[in-house]
Amino acid sequence: MQEKRTKLPIFNGLQKNAITAILLGVLVLCCRNQIWAQSSKIRTVVIDAGHGGHDPGCHGAHNNEKEVCLSMALKLGALIKERYPEIKVVYTRTTDVFVELAERANIANRNNADLFICIHANAGSTTAYGSETYVLGLHRTDAQQKVAERENASISLEDDKGAKYRSYDLTPDGIIALQFQLAVFHRQSILFAEMIQKEFKRIGRYDRGVKQAGFLVLYKTTMPSVLIETAFLPNPTEEKLIGTAEGQQKMAQAMFQAFVNYKNATEGKTVVGGTTQPTPADNPKPTNITEEKPVELPKEVQKEQGLVFRVQIETSNKPLALKSRHFQGLEIFEYQDNTLYKYCAGVFPNDLQGAKNYKNELIQKGFSHAFVVAFLDGERISIEKAIKLAENN
Repeated sequence: MQEKRTKLPIFNGLQKNAITAILLGVLVLCCRNQIWAQSSKIRTVVIDAGHGGHDPGCHGAHNNEKEVCLSMALKLGALIKERYPEIKVVYTRTTDVFVELAERANIANRNNADLFICIHANAGSTTAYGSETYVLGLHRTDAQQKVAERENASISLEDDKGAKYRSYDLTPDGIIALQFQLAVFHRQSILFAEMIQKEFKRIGRYDRGVKQAGFLVLYKTTMPSVLIETAFLPNPTEEKLIGTAEGQQKMAQAMFQAFVNYKNATEGKTVVGGTTQPTPADNPKPTNITEEKPVELPKEVQKEQGLVFRVQIETSNKPLALKSRHFQGLEIFEYQDNTLYKYCAGVFPNDLQGAKNYKNELIQKGFSHAFVVAFLDGERISIEKAIKLAENN
């Protein structure tokens, strides 16, 4: 007999006013230094297998959500440790135990995680299919709200029946304030979510997109965080995918490749020629990852003195025409990283905010993976070092 679960109200509609805008502005200024102080180098990853113990989650004909999620979580962690032994991988659970939603976020925060990956399976009709990835935010449809309510319903199984979550402000104003407070993390979460969906699509999954909703497990995390709904367990075809070791490995490999792409992007490295295909579980090493090597800069970049921010929009393993229609008439700057050719737009001397604003404009133009890069006297430097230099000027 399935236990009754109470629904947690998420939010009823977006309410914007001048007072909220002023408060959000104050939050941005107060938290700016704390947000930007985080290093982009990924040292610790926390992987959260949804549900567990007396909370089975949704189910198919033969599998429960808690079981398939744990299997995929462990497989993903193993892939990360195999390729990057220097990265600390922390699991919120490694066995069939119940972990409260707040404690899952606490585990990530206590370990100073650089990335939080929450793995779930979706509920729905027997014909629903596809994969979707969520970040914390305002839901745009009733369906998104229902997904959050279902995952949040686990609090009714906690000892205090969810009393501790009464302080969580999931109103529209509360969510917006939190997004502003953790603006950098929110953007990085979306970037990682987009990469996950792209990899799912590459292995033949139907792409249901990147979405936002008020998930309690993401509310208190202070790092880029995503919740992945891998597949619909009630659908027999979907259950066959994530209910088998082979399918679980395939999904874990896709998530791992997204992690590789995200790590490379945030650390100034790039994956050559797209992504790898899923590899056998006994040999999960991707073959197309380029290690970070000294960057050779063209003359026009070398001439620039001082701190300069640009927006990188493209990487290729062969030269691209700077007047290519792909660049939509933008003035493009090229620099070479070993065998890779990287392409930037815009030049913002000592102006990080200007570069960030331009990055957002480029994203709207279709350059969805645009990100800010920095140069000091013509030499590529980390964004963290650049931010500190900019703040001191």
